[in-house]
Amino acid sequence: MDYKKLLPNKNLRLKILDTTNFIPDEYMLKFQYKVKTGRNLNLENPKRYTEKLQWYKLYYRDPLMTLCSDKYSVREYVKEKGLGDILNPLYGVYENVNDIDFDSLPNSFALKNTNGAGGNIFIENKKTVDIEKIKQEADKWLEKKTLKYGREWSYYNIQPRLVAERLLERDENNDIPDYKFFCFNGEVKYLYTMVDYTDNHDNGKCSFFTPDFEKLPYRRSEFPPIENDIDKPKNFSKMIEIAETLSKDFPHVRVDLYNIRGEIIFGELTFYNASGYTIFEPDEFDFILGDDFILPNKLKAVEK
Repeated sequence: MDYKKLLPNKNLRLKILDTTNFIPDEYMLKFQYKVKTGRNLNLENPKRYTEKLQWYKLYYRDPLMTLCSDKYSVREYVKEKGLGDILNPLYGVYENVNDIDFDSLPNSFALKNTNGAGGNIFIENKKTVDIEKIKQEADKWLEKKTLKYGREWSYYNIQPRLVAERLLERDENNDIPDYKFFCFNGEVKYLYTMVDYTDNHDNGKCSFFTPDFEKLPYRRSEFPPIENDIDKPKNFSKMIEIAETLSKDFPHVRVDLYNIRGEIIFGELTFYNASGYTIFEPDEFDFILGDDFILPNKLKAVEK
């Protein structure tokens, strides 16, 4: 079922989901998994990576995940790991849009929400944008509500805030090089990156790579593969080291890092990649990732 064709308006889809918060997480995840992947969800003996992510949502409740899902609070976690030097410069954190002193911000900056509920606004030249319109958009992100769309537990108790950060530079291909490391118990197993996506995500191309940066025949099905060879990023071994340092406390986390001409910059920690609804091409990669995802004992997971 292509639910996006049936309901092309994203805001309408979210409003409908708002009416389903009363449904227990397990039943809602089974329903969403069927709708989005076409398969029945096996929670008793999950084999696929996407199935194990649904199990992770339901049964692994480590409070550290909430701290690390918050785009502001995670900065302290990164510092505690001795990696404060990879944090993107922060201009301010705000609980109210009226607290933002736009005059004091640099001419270019990025404005982001901290709880994954809204999006990002990239301002290249604040003199040419409508500040009031930006404030109206950002104010929507601050609406205090429980974000249960994908039943992603780690986001439930994050205080919505805004952060203003340095706007990252683009490379010679007009992209912002972003590398997403799939880490399991502190070890990088795979990563993916995209090209031709910054201005229009729908035009992006995606491929997975090994920790030696060898391109694999796997991708997210909604994106075509990267056809041309791309160079291994500068300081790539350092990126692997950083990803493994930041992932040691978790059975699984995706560590996102930018690499701008050799400058490694922390992006975010993501516990539920694409909310666990990715269709991989070829399908075997779902099982390959699933083999690497060793779930903790269920009782101990609940006790977390």
